Formats: sequence, structure tokens, C-alpha cells
Amino acid sequence: MSETGGKPAGGVIDEITIRDLGVIAEAVLPLGPGFTAVTGETGAGKTMVVQALGLLMGERAVAGQVRVGRAQSWVEGRWRVPSEGVVADRVRDAGGEVEAIDSSTLAELILSRSVSGEGRSRAIVGGRSAPVGVLGELGESLVVVHGQSDQLRLRSSTEQRLALDRFAGRPFREQLDAYEDAFHAWQALRLELDTLVTQREVRIREAESLRIAVTEIEALAPLAGEEESLAERASRLTNLEDLRLAAASAREAVSSDELDGRADTVGLLDSALRQLERVQAHDAALLPIVESLASASFLVAEISTQLSSYLAELDTDGGTELDEVQDRRAALSVLARKYGPTLDDVIVFFEGAGPRLIELDNDSDRIEELTDAVADALGLAETLAADVSEARAEAAGRLSALVSDELAALAMGGSQLVVEVLPGTELTSTGRDTVHFLLASHAGAEPRPLGRGASGGELSRIMLAIEVVLAATDPVPTFVFDEVDAGVGGASAIEIGRRLAQLARGSQVIVVTHLAQVAAFATNHLSVVKDSDGAVTESSVRQLTGEHRVAEMARLLSGLPDSESGLAHARELIQLAADGR
Repeated sequence: MSETGGKPAGGVIDEITIRDLGVIAEAVLPLGPGFTAVTGETGAGKTMVVQALGLLMGERAVAGQVRVGRAQSWVEGRWRVPSEGVVADRVRDAGGEVEAIDSSTLAELILSRSVSGEGRSRAIVGGRSAPVGVLGELGESLVVVHGQSDQLRLRSSTEQRLALDRFAGRPFREQLDAYEDAFHAWQALRLELDTLVTQREVRIREAESLRIAVTEIEALAPLAGEEESLAERASRLTNLEDLRLAAASAREAVSSDELDGRADTVGLLDSALRQLERVQAHDAALLPIVESLASASFLVAEISTQLSSYLAELDTDGGTELDEVQDRRAALSVLARKYGPTLDDVIVFFEGAGPRLIELDNDSDRIEELTDAVADALGLAETLAADVSEARAEAAGRLSALVSDELAALAMGGSQLVVEVLPGTELTSTGRDTVHFLLASHAGAEPRPLGRGASGGELSRIMLAIEVVLAATDPVPTFVFDEVDAGVGGASAIEIGRRLAQLARGSQVIVVTHLAQVAAFATNHLSVVKDSDGAVTESSVRQLTGEHRVAEMARLLSGLPDSESGLAHARELIQLAADGR
């Protein structure tokens, strides 16, 4: 669920449906905006409400959550969320949908989760099956839950820093963003410099190897496609005599004076042409034949000329050239094996080797440049880190004062929250500060870390005080408080209720409580009711109004829902809360 690291962009829970979770057989929790109090007898299953919400927010499921005798537990939540924004976008990314509500900018989002008796879990997001992790991501923008585990988180220095940063507001966030950019730029430059320095020997060897390769390749100067042309040339030179004999025979057949009295092709065509020309005047049908014979005679004469030229070009003594061709082919083959695997790859390697060699040869200059750049980047990061520390210290003073004022009204009079900002020597992605929340339990007491200076109930109230203060600058859509009233009562409990009602002015607040003084301030009161039937206990949830609510308040006050004095006290308390809201 959402931590205190940023402003969620969620919505309001309208309703949660629970089936076979713990002691709850089936229940529907109508929620909605404002302050909802959840009350009930001990063991009735009030914490199941928080567990149900935890399941919808992606928390780990365990088989023990399934009601005894049932195959699985199932919970469903209905939210009203902005139809556009972080939540809606994540739902659509997961394949789900949010359904528009009328013509408003809000939409309905349905999330559900089932847990089998074997502990297997399944999540549904916007009507589509999705990984449970998606519920967790959505939970970051939907709900903040404060229970015992969250009190433990409050003892973490990291969580305390996040809470302070939330309080510091948007201008501080912009300062921190500028610092983070400078920090990451410094880190990137430093990494490049460290890489150059630590790999210098390796890069020197790479440069030497490249120089050798460039020299070898430049000496041969291979050309694209040269392997194929050399292969063709070698084939011609190897078969030179066969080529000459074949071409000579063909020329003799086409046009020759030495055919032992037999006419060659050119002579035969000329003879046929003369015979037809002599009689063509007597029959027009001979004209196209004569034209064809004339064309054939010309073409064959041209072929004869081409064969003569081909024979003249053939090198009758190609032995020396053949040796040269084969030697070059062998040399190119060696290059291909070393830098290839093909000659084209060798050429690509050669084209890239030059720029790379220039880069490697310029390492000394680059190291000098980077050294200066790293120093400049570090100087900027340190300046911005100092600004961040100053802003944190200023915000820490304001947060300390405001939370301490709240604590005075939450049965912790005299207690003071001290927010300590200690700048360190090392820069981190969030600055150089360590933040500690310290509690001085009474005037003059030495401030001590929350883990040692506050009980569980006090931690709950401290977190409530912090959230009331933070809500003024960074509101959260939904808060859930479990056991926030532990260890208090009377007037102090009334003040807790008043503060929760104040928080509910800007956020949805759901509180599991056993105190009437807290529940009195709720605008929506739900009661978890336990019915016993032998060894089986079933619980359901009822929405209380009117006299039913008065009776529950009387039970919380005195344990006697029918006591006249208890009922009168309950009515008085409800009226007091209504006047104070």
C-alpha cells in the first residue's frame, strides 16, 4: 500500500464485499466518502475488514485466512477513481477497464481477489485476470493503511525521511528533483572516468591490435565483391585452353575458309538469301522470309566477329596471372578468417576500426576532460545537496512544531516530536541527509528514537498526528487506521476522534476502533456482529443508524447496550461529536 513517498492519485472506496474470510461468512461494507468507524465485540472479526482491504491491495495471502470448512475466501472492492490518470492507465495496461459514471470525470473500478484453502491466490483487475503485483501497484495510489506493521515502518529512518519530504511540499520536490538530476549526471561521468582509468591497459592493448589489423587490411585494400570476381577470373585462367579451343571451333563453324569444301554458316545463309532474292518478285509471300534470312545472315556475321575478338583477348599464356590471382585469393581468405568471417565483414570491421582507434588514442585527452567534468558535476551536486539539506532542516522545524501541537491533543501532553536532519559526508540519490524522528516524552526529557521512546499506541497516535499535518499539503485519497486508539480513553479518545474527523474533510478515513469516543465522530458507522452456533462462529457487518447506532455506542461505553444511563451518555457523545465536526 502507499507509503509516504509521493502523492497518490486514487479515489474513494464505495463498497467492499467479503465472503468466507476468517470468521466472516458474508458481509457487504458500504463505505463512501468521509469517516467510517468499524466497531464490534472482541473476536467478531473487525480486523478481517483490514485484512480484506489488504488482500485487495496485493498483500500476501495465506491459507489460514480462508474460513474453516470453505474452499476459498473472496473479497471485492468498488472504487470511484478519475477516469483518466495513474490508476486508470495502470488498469488499462493490465488489460482491465474502468467504467465511466454518467457524464462525470469519475469511473468505477472493481478489484477482486480470491484465496484458496491451499493458499493459491487469484486477482481480477477491472474485469480481467491480472498478476497480484498489479493490485500492489494500484494500492500505492489508492490507500494508506496504518496498523502495527506500519508503526514498525515509522521507526525506519528511510520512512521518516519520506514523511518529512512529503511535508516539505512541491517546491522542495522540485529542489530534490534538480539535485537528483545533478547527482545522476555526476555518477554517470564518474563511472565513465573510472572505466577509462581501470581499463586503460586493456584499451591500450585493443588499440595496438587495431593498428595491426588496419595495417594488414590497408596493405591488401580489399574491395566489396572481390572474392566473387577473383573466383570467376581464376576459373577462366584455369580453363583457358578449353575456352580457346571451344571458341575457335565455334568460329570456324560460323565463318571459315577451311571446311574441306563444305560451306560455313555464313556462306549457307548468303546462298539461301541469293536464291530467294532471285525469285521474290514473283511472290510477295517470300518478302518476310527474305527479310528474316537477311537478319540472320547479319546476326551470324556479328557472332563471328565477336568470337574473333574473344579469341584475340584470350591470354594463351595465363600461368603467371593465375598464380597472382590465387595468391590474392589466399591472402584475402586469411583476412576473412581473422576479421571476417566474410570479406564484406572485413571491410565493415575496417571502416569501424578507424574511429575506434581515434577514440582509444584520445583516452588521455578524454580522461583529462572527464576529470574536469566530474569535478564540476560534483560541485553542482554538492551545492544542490546543501540546498536540499537546508530546506529539509527548515521543514523539519515546522513539522516538529505542528506534530507536537497535535500530540498535545492526543493524550500525549508534554510530548514533543523532534525531527532531526543530520547531513552526512557521502552523497546519495536523495541528498546527504539522515532523518530521525525522536520523541521527548515530557518537558526536559532527552529525545529518543521512536523505537525506544514510544509504545505501540503512542506510535499510532504519532502517525495520526503526522498524517493530519501532512494532509494539509499532500492529501491521500484513503486512510485506514487499525488500533490508532490503543491505550487511550476519555477526553484523549475524543480528541483522536476529532482529529480523524478533521482528516476526513479531505480524505476518506476508515478506522477500526473499540472506543465510542472515536466512533462518535464517524459519518458512517459499521458494526461487525458475531453470532455463535455451537463451535461455529459467523460474523456479518451491519450499517448502524439511529437508535441502533446509539445502542452500539452504549455497548462500547459500558458494555450494556440497553442501559438507560449508557444510552443517554451515547446520545450525548454523538451530539458532541456532531457539533465538533
